[in-house]
Amino acid sequence: MLKVLWNYGLVIPAFVNGFFILTSDASATEMLNVSDQNEPLAQVTSVSELYDVQPTDWAFQALQSLVERYGVIAGYPDGTFKGNRALTRYEFAAGLNAALSRLNELIATNTADLVRQEDLATLQKLQAEFASELVALRGKLDALEARTAQVEGNQFSTTTKLVGDATFVVADTFGDRVNNTPADDTKDNTNAVFAYRTRLSFQTSFTGRDQLTTILTQNTIPNLTSTTGTSMTRFTFDAEGREGIYLSQLVYRFPVGKQGTIWIGPRALQPAIFTPTLNASVGGLNGAASRFATFNPTIYRPGFDGAGAAFAYKFNNQLQLNAGYITFDQQANRPDEGNGFFNGNNAALAQLTISPNRQLDIGLTYVHKYFGNGSFNLTGGTGSTFARNPFGQNATKTDNFGLQFNWRASTRFHLGGWFGYTLANQLSNGDNDATIINAALTFGFPDLFKEGNLGGFIIGVPPKVTSNDYRPTPTAARREDPDTSLHLEAFYTFRVNDNIRITPSCYLITKPEHNDANDPIWVGTLRTTFTF
Repeated sequence: MLKVLWNYGLVIPAFVNGFFILTSDASATEMLNVSDQNEPLAQVTSVSELYDVQPTDWAFQALQSLVERYGVIAGYPDGTFKGNRALTRYEFAAGLNAALSRLNELIATNTADLVRQEDLATLQKLQAEFASELVALRGKLDALEARTAQVEGNQFSTTTKLVGDATFVVADTFGDRVNNTPADDTKDNTNAVFAYRTRLSFQTSFTGRDQLTTILTQNTIPNLTSTTGTSMTRFTFDAEGREGIYLSQLVYRFPVGKQGTIWIGPRALQPAIFTPTLNASVGGLNGAASRFATFNPTIYRPGFDGAGAAFAYKFNNQLQLNAGYITFDQQANRPDEGNGFFNGNNAALAQLTISPNRQLDIGLTYVHKYFGNGSFNLTGGTGSTFARNPFGQNATKTDNFGLQFNWRASTRFHLGGWFGYTLANQLSNGDNDATIINAALTFGFPDLFKEGNLGGFIIGVPPKVTSNDYRPTPTAARREDPDTSLHLEAFYTFRVNDNIRITPSCYLITKPEHNDANDPIWVGTLRTTFTF
């Protein structure tokens, strides 16, 4: 027993000294080189077999000892060592296991020249030379252990990560207020505003692969509909009429096997959470400022905050299916007539995302929506009044079809866009039909002028009623949009550092409410986003 301990005492320092410059053994190599995982890795017997190791390298002697004396390095299939590459935890564990296994083998065979006398003398010399450093290192480790224990004892949570963002917005609009009656006053009475939105997100994981997201929000950014007369001017980050601190999202996501994912959420389970919108180039926290330009509104904006469930299944890198059912969360928890999980306002979505190559993604989407009572918002708070509510306060169902695409032409230019087509049907007090369309092209410029910055331009047609059988009264005009508005938007996000970004943006609405009688409206914003 004493002899075994003595052997361990002599050999372990040599292995540890060499191991920290070890890139990988055969097991670690297999974990990194998936494409080569079925190829046998021949044992390297001489350091000269490693083509990228030179006698002038600082670790040459240590590698030579590990290869030729102990035989614990296999190298990569191409005969390289890759010594300048970072070492992962998995590779460290695999390499350490291989080294200790070889150590046990050598001790078991009682190799006579396992450790030479000069090795022992070298170790003793190093021990004496670095005695003060070893004492200092022990003191630092003791202090680190004490601090770690204090942090663990007072940490916020063992399972929850807290992240957040704060957005400051300065904005104003320019142009006469929308009003289809020329005799009425249409003077622009919108004043410049300085507002904010703050969000705290608690991201909790119970298994390491799942996530429960709980977001608390306070938002003072105004909805511009009332002051401009049209929802076409709305921001994507406005308060939507909420005041104070409120729970803006409560969603749980967990994997099913290696290719499936399920979402369950009683609060704000939106299609954009569980479905690829294919508009990441100009959407997101630091992208377009307008509500319309974020993504296809008739597809990914149900018109209410959802409660429900969804799933995704990735067949391979070229094909993915996403589907979900959500209902208005303020009706889902009410058992009375016209409410509940299945009888309230609801939306059911299915999308097939096709990626023929790494540069191109195409989304084919279908959404069925039902509005029985309460808020009627067929186009997610965008587009004209007729598009959002083509049949007044009568129960409505819609079949929405969407085609989205994103082409990453290069690392500096992305082209995207969408087309949305909606068939609406009146379900109560009549049987009328309406057709609604919307479309956009997006141009994204990652790393424009400087790495980490983003430029973008969007041109589109907000949701518009192209045909409608419904008349509020027998002699009234149909609720159709007579003309066509254009949405033109440009923005530039400047990255100050990893946590601060500044985004000036401007968008123009021509013929607001799809009516040539209305003058154009400009909206200008300057926002600063802090993430932490």
